[in-house]
Amino acid sequence: MSSFKNTNFGDRINTAAAAKKALLEKVQAAKMGADEAAVAERQAARLAASAARDARAAERKAAKQASDALALAERKARREADEARAAAEQAERAASEARDAAEQIERAAAAVRDEAELAAEQKAARDARYAARKARKN
Repeated sequence: MSSFKNTNFGDRINTAAAAKKALLEKVQAAKMGADEAAVAERQAARLAASAARDARAAERKAAKQASDALALAERKARREADEARAAAEQAERAASEARDAAEQIERAAAAVRDEAELAAEQKAARDARYAARKARKN
């Protein structure tokens, strides 16, 4: 069997080694390309998951801020209502105290009038008795 090229054993081994090396490089290149695609796919999936996680976190933060703002507004409204209620109660107490004071003054004035009338009646009776005594003596 004669070959097309007259090669010796060393040439055939070198050719086989070069072929193996070329095949290995070809497989590694294909594997790297496939790995790069898989790596890129995994990285894209990670980025998408990270973006979704960040969006959920931002949504939770916005909901918490809205809830906090609503709670703050409710507390403020409740506090203002309590202050208004307290002011109304205080005004009502002041008005009641003023009515009581006016009634007390009126009662005191009536008592003074009654005392003055009583004193005037007593003086008139005393004067009448005195005048009657005088009239009897004369």
